[in-house]
Amino acid sequence: MAKTAIAYKEKMKEMSVLSLLCSCLYPETRKNLVGEFQVAGMEVKPINKRASGQAFEVILKPPSPVSDAAHCVTSPPKREVSLEDIQKKLEAAEDRRRSQEAQVLRALAEKRDHERDVVMKAMEENSNFSKMAEEKLTMKMEQIKENRQAYLASIMERLQEKVRGELGGKDGRWRQQDQGSGQEVDIFR
Repeated sequence: MAKTAIAYKEKMKEMSVLSLLCSCLYPETRKNLVGEFQVAGMEVKPINKRASGQAFEVILKPPSPVSDAAHCVTSPPKREVSLEDIQKKLEAAEDRRRSQEAQVLRALAEKRDHERDVVMKAMEENSNFSKMAEEKLTMKMEQIKENRQAYLASIMERLQEKVRGELGGKDGRWRQQDQGSGQEVDIFR
């Protein structure tokens, strides 16, 4: 009943604004508008005692017995439930329970398979990464070893050229100062 009263109030707010606008524009149709709003369940009466505008009195009518009968719905007659019907319903419920269990188990198996695939893929990627890192490190170490050997060879060659230049003579002899005596000694090539 409270919802109905609120709905009527909302409707009357809308009708008040409408009738105010219409009465300002067309004063002769004011009585016709009030007549339109006499609907089943309520009665609208204008009050002309307000100086600031129009006012209406809304009177809610009690529901008639005819309308109550239309809204009353009887429940269908209950049919008797037999033992066979109960057994069928129990079997159907058991089938539903089994199918739901199977579905849950399938979902868990799929999830487990997915997790296993993810772990295997991660292990494979880790293994591949380790192999690649090891190969790169081996290649880098070989390159460093080759560069070091080339560097040492170039240093040895420059040192030998330097020694040849200091000791070398025109006649093919090299002269070297003896450590102990301080005299120059000839060395043949």
